Amino acid sequence: MSGLDADAESAVRVIGFFDRLITERAGLDALVRSTSELAGCPVGLCAPGQGLSLRADAGGAVTAGPVPARASVRALEGGVEVWVAREGAPVPLDDMLLERFAIAAAVLLEHSSVPLPELGDPALIELVLSESVGTAERSRALHLLGIAATAPIRVLASTGQLPGRSVVLGNVRAALSTEVPETAGRLGVGPLLPAIDAARSWQGARTALRYTSDGEPVVWWEKLGGLGLLAERLTSADVSALPDVRALDRLAGEPGMITMLDAVCATGSLRKAATVLHRHHSTMTARLARAESVLGFGLDEAHGRFRLHLALMLRRLRENTAD
Repeated sequence: MSGLDADAESAVRVIGFFDRLITERAGLDALVRSTSELAGCPVGLCAPGQGLSLRADAGGAVTAGPVPARASVRALEGGVEVWVAREGAPVPLDDMLLERFAIAAAVLLEHSSVPLPELGDPALIELVLSESVGTAERSRALHLLGIAATAPIRVLASTGQLPGRSVVLGNVRAALSTEVPETAGRLGVGPLLPAIDAARSWQGARTALRYTSDGEPVVWWEKLGGLGLLAERLTSADVSALPDVRALDRLAGEPGMITMLDAVCATGSLRKAATVLHRHHSTMTARLARAESVLGFGLDEAHGRFRLHLALMLRRLRENTAD
């Protein structure tokens, strides 16, 4: 817009830009994103009755957000608003852009008024968690679930039952939550994010679930640190090829060995591990020596326990890949 003059030719170009979006029946995400690219500044569409509060910053990704205080706003029927928030002085065709943005929004809102599942339908949760769904569709689904697009939530991934509204996706149960409930199965807790970003929290929850074990049935995404990145980069074959993991696979054939090593890493000492496992520490000394001989390194120092902990976590990741 900053490169266009306030002449008839430029006005026709702006009109043609929005006419193409209407003719092609672009989605609302595409309308907002394309308008922000044309304007070169933040723009948005607000339709409270449909649960829509879309915005994009100068061609960036479409997300949810309120109308800025400094924005120029054009109201449509039904409480719908479009806005443009330019820093500094307006450019010559800003009024026309806002007018054509409003016209395109009215037309495309009508075209996109596809009925969503009934309130409470698990399909709504599936829509919210889908990475392939646009921001507009996700925002509408959240609206029908009674969740504001900007409300902070976590997504939970569990192998057991979860209280409240949830949906089964594959062999994992998913739920949107502000609290972490007790569950009989293993539980991965996704990061706390605005509800409109639930797909990212769901991805984090599934990754956290892959790091759970019988001894650690609940894992939070925020506590994984770099392990979260490893889950995205390493295949099961990569993990199985690691010498430390191969050593643990040999030790896994000895009853209770992996449980003992988990406890040693979690507590930092053999005595504390023995207390957790309700055993006398003297009975565990020989088993620890056996583990050290197979692993090829000692566990009496922090770097050895760190190396063991990493191998144990990667082994969990491989074992839970099917989850």
